[in-house]
Amino acid sequence: MTVLPSWTGAQPVPTTSRTRLAVDSFASVRVRVVGVARDISGSGAESRDVIDVTVPHSARIWNYWLGGKDNYEVDRQAGDEYIRVSPNVVDVARASRGFLVRSIRYLVGEAGVRQFLDVGTGLPTAQNTHEVAQAIAPESRIVYVDHDPLVLAHARALLVGTEEGATDYIDAELREPGAILAQAEKTLDFGRPIGLILSGIMGHVADLQEARAIVRRLLEALPSGSYLSLNDGTSTVHAEVQDAQDQYNESGAIPYTLRTPEEIAGFFDGLEIVEPGVVSCPLWRPDTGQVGTPEPQDAFGGVGRLP
Repeated sequence: MTVLPSWTGAQPVPTTSRTRLAVDSFASVRVRVVGVARDISGSGAESRDVIDVTVPHSARIWNYWLGGKDNYEVDRQAGDEYIRVSPNVVDVARASRGFLVRSIRYLVGEAGVRQFLDVGTGLPTAQNTHEVAQAIAPESRIVYVDHDPLVLAHARALLVGTEEGATDYIDAELREPGAILAQAEKTLDFGRPIGLILSGIMGHVADLQEARAIVRRLLEALPSGSYLSLNDGTSTVHAEVQDAQDQYNESGAIPYTLRTPEEIAGFFDGLEIVEPGVVSCPLWRPDTGQVGTPEPQDAFGGVGRLP
C-alpha cells in the first residue's frame, strides 16, 4: 500500500540549501551514445538534430533556474515569466534536484544498488546521477535516457564516469519503454537490482493512465530488489503554480501536467515504500547537520522497492 504522509504535520529537520548549481565545463572526453532520436510528440519524426531556439524548452529552462549556462534568451524569458507568476519555482527546482541526489545516495549507500536507469535526464548540471553514485561506489553503472539534441550534445562531453563503472546514454523517447529497455540491456545487467530514476519527467505525459502504464512497463522488466525514485510537480503548496504552468503550456513548449500528491503516490502502487513515504521533496530524508529547516515545495516524490 502506498504511504502518503501529510507534509503539513511533518516536523522539519535541517537540510541542505543550494544557492547555485553550476554546469561543468566541456571536457575532451566522450560517452557512448546508442539508439535514435524521436519526437516526444509521438509523430514518429526521426530528425531531432536541429536545436529549436524559437520556443522555450523545459530542460533549458530548468538549467537556467539551477544557475546553468546552457540556455537561450527564449528560455530565460519563459523562466522569468514563470518566476513572475510563481516566485518560488527556483526553490522547487532546487528541491527536486536535492531529492534526486539524496535518493541516489540512499540507493547506493543503504540499499546497495549499483545500476541506474535515469529516464529524462535533462541537461547535465552539478551532481548528476553518475557523479553521486560513483562517488560512493565507483563500479556503479548508469544509463541516461533523453531525446533532445542539446542534451545529446552535452552528454557526449560531460557525462563521463569512472573507469571501474560505466556511463552510457540512450537517445530515446519516454513513450517507448520497450526501446529504452532493449537499449539499456547493452549496459545494465537486468538480473541484478536497478534503480529507475524518473525525476520531474512523468508530467510530460498528460494522461495519467498512460503515464502509469509507462512506469509499470519499465518496472515489470526489473528484477526483485530494484527501486523506483520518482518526483513530479504539484500545485498543492502554492496555488499560483498552476497559473504559471498554464501560461507556460500555452507558450509553444512541450506541456507539463501538474499532479496531486495522491496521483504521484499512485506511481508506487505495488512497491514497498521507503520511509518517510511520498512527501514534498525537501522533507524526504533531509540532510542533517545543515543550518535551516526545509520548507514544503511543489515537488513531491518518494522511493519504492520492487518486492
